[in-house]
Order: sequence, then structure tokens, then C-alpha cells
Amino acid sequence: MDRTVRTVEDVLALLDGLFTRQGGRWTTGDGADFWDRFYADRSRPVPFFAAKPDESLAAYLDRGLIAPGRALDLGCGPGRNALFLASRGFEVDAVDLAPAALAWAEDRAHEAGADVRFVCGDAFRLADTELTGPYDLVVDSGCLHHLPPHRRISYLALLDRVLAPGGHLALTCFAAGAMGSELSDADLYRTRQLQGGLAYTPESLRRIFSDLTEVELRRMRDEPPESALFGEAFLWTALFRRDTEAGSG
Repeated sequence: MDRTVRTVEDVLALLDGLFTRQGGRWTTGDGADFWDRFYADRSRPVPFFAAKPDESLAAYLDRGLIAPGRALDLGCGPGRNALFLASRGFEVDAVDLAPAALAWAEDRAHEAGADVRFVCGDAFRLADTELTGPYDLVVDSGCLHHLPPHRRISYLALLDRVLAPGGHLALTCFAAGAMGSELSDADLYRTRQLQGGLAYTPESLRRIFSDLTEVELRRMRDEPPESALFGEAFLWTALFRRDTEAGSG
């Protein structure tokens, strides 16, 4: 008989165990093996394999909503957003679970002559050591929607530790009604599956990130194949700001 729960982290680890044998398609813990296999074949026709930054990220810069500084790319994959930010003057740390993804990203960085610091591992476990911040920008293009509900607690704690006052979160995630599972959080634990990724509504995103100030929340623009930017209409794109003082607007 085990009585192992003493801390919040013990509870999170226990809940992790409900999903570890259900395909592994999530962006922390046991998801590493799945994503390593996913990125092993670079020739697969996956839209976000292309070396193109999110159209929203480019727009934030072009419109002056964000400015160069220190950036953290969560779940960077082959590095498309990390390399773009480096090319626009950011000092970039990029983290991913999958060694295969980071090997590809490092190859791209070498070819482009880009200076990006790549870190392999679980961002939640690295926040006190490798990813200490403070960061002026945290980019998440596809990480949140592959997390089980309880790991949103870890996600918000990470932002609280590393996002600088006045810094921004640039988020891209599945849009309800277009892509992803719309099961309730409770039903996800009943089925013990993430259904390939979770859909979010604008209201749910505003509630989750209620400690941040919303700058913009919209559907991503659908970019044609010949575009230099990545864009898929089944995604939300959002920019949130951490206020410099509690309670400021």
C-alpha cells in the first residue's frame, strides 16, 4: 500500500500517471518518446515542419506590439519561431522534449548562422535551472493544447517564474469547433486520453490567463503554401501581457 502524496507536485505526478500509457502525445513527462518519433522523419508533409514563423508572431513585431529582448520558445520543435526571433534581434532560449526536434533545429540554426540556445527536456522541470529568465517574451505555438488539464498549473507557475514584468506570452492553440477535443476536463480523466489535443474557446483562454492582460486574441490567418509565414485557421493566436504592477491595466 502506497501513501505517496504529500505535496502539490506529488498530486500532479499521480495525475500524470493516468495518461502515460495513452499514446504519449503530450508536451511534458512521458511525451518525449512520442515526439522524438514524430520528428524523426523530416520529409513528412506536416505544415509546421516548414521553416516558417507564425504569421501572428511576425505581425506582433511588425505592429510594434513586442520588441526584441530575451525570448523563450516552449516546445520549439524544429526551431521555426526561435530562428525567426533570433533573426529579428532576440536573445533566444528554445526548449523541447524531443532530441530529434532539437537536432533538426540546431541544423537549421547552423545553416542560417543563427545564435539560439537550445535546451532538451521538460520546461517545467528546467525552470529553476536552465530556463531561469526573466524573459521579455514567451512563445508557445502548440504546447498548451497537448497538456493534460492539471499541468496548466505547472504552465502558469512557469510563466510566473520566468516572464518579466511587462513581458508577453504569444500563444497559438487549437480552436474549439475547428480542431481538438472538446471533452470537459473531467471527462478527459474519465477516458484517460487527450484525444490528440485539447480545443480551447476564447472564454477558456481568458479564464486560464486571467492574471495577464489580453492584448489580442483572434483566429490565425490561413496562409497559402507559397507564403513565407505559417498560418492555419483552425488555431487561435493570442498575445497576453504581464503587467508591470499588480492591478495595473
